[in-house]
Amino acid sequence: MVERSDRAPLLDWEEVPSAEKPGVTAPAAAHAKERLSSPTNSRATSGCSTPVFGWSSSPGGPRSVSGSDVCSTPPTTSITPVGTDEGLRPGKEQYLSDLGSRDVSLEDRMVTWEEKDQIVSVFVVTFNTRSGNMLEWCLPKDMDLEGVEFKAIASGSHRVTTDFIYFRKGGFFGLACFANMAVESTVERGARMKSVGILSTSYTLLYRYMSFLEHQVRLQLHSPGHYSPLEAFYEDKRALLPPSGDGIVTACPASAWGAAINHNMHPEMKITHPAGCMSQFIRFFGEQIMVLWKLALLRRRILIFSPPPVGVVCYRVYCCCCLANISIPGVSTAVPEFRPFFYVNVADISALENELSYVACTTEKIFEEKKDLYDVYVDNQNVKTYRDGLKPLLRLSTADREKYRKLTEQRQILLYSQEENGDCVSSEEDLFILFFLEQNNRIFQTLSEVAGSPDPTLTQESVRAMGLDPHGDRLFLLHLLEIYGYDTLLVSEQLCCS
Repeated sequence: MVERSDRAPLLDWEEVPSAEKPGVTAPAAAHAKERLSSPTNSRATSGCSTPVFGWSSSPGGPRSVSGSDVCSTPPTTSITPVGTDEGLRPGKEQYLSDLGSRDVSLEDRMVTWEEKDQIVSVFVVTFNTRSGNMLEWCLPKDMDLEGVEFKAIASGSHRVTTDFIYFRKGGFFGLACFANMAVESTVERGARMKSVGILSTSYTLLYRYMSFLEHQVRLQLHSPGHYSPLEAFYEDKRALLPPSGDGIVTACPASAWGAAINHNMHPEMKITHPAGCMSQFIRFFGEQIMVLWKLALLRRRILIFSPPPVGVVCYRVYCCCCLANISIPGVSTAVPEFRPFFYVNVADISALENELSYVACTTEKIFEEKKDLYDVYVDNQNVKTYRDGLKPLLRLSTADREKYRKLTEQRQILLYSQEENGDCVSSEEDLFILFFLEQNNRIFQTLSEVAGSPDPTLTQESVRAMGLDPHGDRLFLLHLLEIYGYDTLLVSEQLCCS
């Protein structure tokens, strides 16, 4: 079911929540406000002041989760206390003018950006036994949705009963919920398949509408052509885009960069991560996570193959992006943006040909043959590359194994703290994300210090200070220096021997 809007009364497209606990949002909101001003390098292993926010790791939208992955803190996406939203909600025109006319704090600008509704389209896709995937209905009517029918219903989806799919369409991001229902119909060959989706200028809030889309796709299966809830949803949530179409927001505005750093996230990654997503991701890949970390930091083109369901693989795309988080200002300006494409199919080949750096997933095995489209191909837990210069990076170094040991050790400490001390503010998700964020910051802080010293030479000692292996990580380090533009740094001959 769809959660109540943070800034509006319950609307006709929204369902009444089955149970609401009065009084929980305001304390959680105050906690969120406190988190915005927390230090960058606070640890999540003990005494963490970070509230637990969570996507559902299976379709179902935002929820609070208990257990080993996260604690039972209620999800919060707004710092507006319950009961005050009506009085505080400005009209959209007033909202835009207020941003320019008032001196708003950095934290408030960050939250304002996060809450802003930016839905640009809503649509229904169906599978026709004669014509294949078809766009059945959409708003607005003049929206260019060519090809979205092949994103909203992924190749091979007929093998699953439900799924959810994140994808990109031009400059927009989309989320679609798919369902497959058996019917007694010779015309439909015994199965009715539909998908209901939305497009937004950013993927950071799409998860909020997951359960609404799930409900609507079930409604479309049982009552095809019933579009009034979707129409009401679009009227309430549609984005105000510039007339020219320029200025589409795909990441956090630059003015909110400082607040994003305090949130310990790369701006585009400053979203409520799926509950259990990162922990499942790391347990799935094991030590191979360190290989993916290096490739993500080097901004390589990473393509993940998996048969349906697609939803969990879209989360792996997100997790790969999290591995490359850096919060030191200016470091990432010289490198290509590490862009999540989420689900891609053969119609995206021309778009991927022009990308310098991305991470995506697909259900279409034919992509493996398109070796010019990617640098790294991930099939199940098998990470491989056809680039000779990258093949040595697939081998784990001594430092990689040591980092993985520390990561699992920190996780065990956190789980023990949660079990023994009732620690319900520390999140396993945040622990993993902060682990790689701090590792990345450590590398680039050391590089900056060496580059600014009288003798800008990387020695075994400085490489160890980064948490790297002077011998096993030499090639990785050389790639790093080249990609991030540390041209003035010299590499000691001590690092030439393996």
